[in-house]
Amino acid sequence: MIENLRGRKPTLIDMEKCRRSAVVIPLIEKDKEYEVLFEVRSDKLKRQPGEICFPGGACEAYEIPEEGAKREICEELLIHPEQVEIIAPMNILFTPFNMVIYPYLGMLKGYNDTFGKDEVQEVFSVPLKFFLEEEPEIYYNKIYTEPSEDFPWQKVEGGSKYRWASGTYPVLFYEYEGRVIWGMTARIMNSAAKTILETR
Repeated sequence: MIENLRGRKPTLIDMEKCRRSAVVIPLIEKDKEYEVLFEVRSDKLKRQPGEICFPGGACEAYEIPEEGAKREICEELLIHPEQVEIIAPMNILFTPFNMVIYPYLGMLKGYNDTFGKDEVQEVFSVPLKFFLEEEPEIYYNKIYTEPSEDFPWQKVEGGSKYRWASGTYPVLFYEYEGRVIWGMTARIMNSAAKTILETR
């Protein structure tokens, strides 16, 4: 039984309780320069209406993240799978809110500003150079533990006076021509920009 563990690849503890999502950071070519394509979420959506994001969403149980990312971008931008070239996976974002997001840098081919109006209000692009040269504003939200009402304090050394660990969660903001790109989208973009710069 123990021998069967040799070669095992680790995953996150409680991964099965996390919502797996995948997004594509889509690049398009304009005037021989790369630009990053963003969506503005439809104001009809229940979650985050009107916010700026990357194409993507929840992975189906049967999908690996790259498959989910490709399916979502095709559905949202009304394009065919052959129009999306996945270049590389970017760094995975794990949030304190039971979410794991798998970003992929991708190239769009023959894209003509199409999108599904049920989920997307509009699309726009920002020069990749902007993210490579500009640093975002960063603010920090406090993260702390609030035990449940039925928490068994009698089983904990120190009881209800136990000192829980606390932390901070960075919230990033980019502003470009009146557009505010923030939150998880900004954090994913910032990480991708750093990764790209590392390859120079």
